[in-house]
Amino acid sequence: MDFTGIFRQIIISAPAILIAIVFHELAHGWVAYKLGDNTAKLSGRLTLNPVSHIDLFGTIIMPFMLLILTNGQWVFGYAKPVPVNPYNFKNPRSGMALCAAAGPFANLVVAIFCTIIIKWILLPFMGVIPGFIFDPLVVILKATIMINIILAAFNLIPIPPLDGGRILMGVLPLKYSQLMEKIEPFGSLIVIFMIITGLTSVFVWPLVKFFFKILSLF
Repeated sequence: MDFTGIFRQIIISAPAILIAIVFHELAHGWVAYKLGDNTAKLSGRLTLNPVSHIDLFGTIIMPFMLLILTNGQWVFGYAKPVPVNPYNFKNPRSGMALCAAAGPFANLVVAIFCTIIIKWILLPFMGVIPGFIFDPLVVILKATIMINIILAAFNLIPIPPLDGGRILMGVLPLKYSQLMEKIEPFGSLIVIFMIITGLTSVFVWPLVKFFFKILSLF
């Protein structure tokens, strides 16, 4: 096992994961707050402080285990879900859909921002900026882009409690939305099954490619 490679990947991935999950969860809470629900604000979750969003398993244990099991080739994580009370919204269904969409949208914005930094700020000064600063900065920014894109695509899988499922529940006719509510208690098990069997790639990777096409415009 390449412990040097794993350690290097931890240094690269840790800030990328924290940036991705913090902005993802902050976006959920911020949109909820703007729509009239201050649950996230009262819970201290409208902050960029990563400590407020860290989940022991999803942010620390799982990414570390993935790095070990994949020999430093793959890492993924998640944060504590931001508490949202849809009954504080004027329209609970559409409000919840907007809150859900805010997370993946924020990840896409972060990826675009990092792309702009690389293409329009760093690359024009290649050779001017010292290599010991330029090279690791580009590597971390590229990792941040990749993790944000994957996190956005994964969360858009249309199965509750993932964001894609929440969005779908908000736009479908009420009777179909209520049917999805019945599926939600088993949603996590369905997603785990999809991950184990590789079914998530059927949805995630085409969406990842689509997002990268968007990034190529910048």
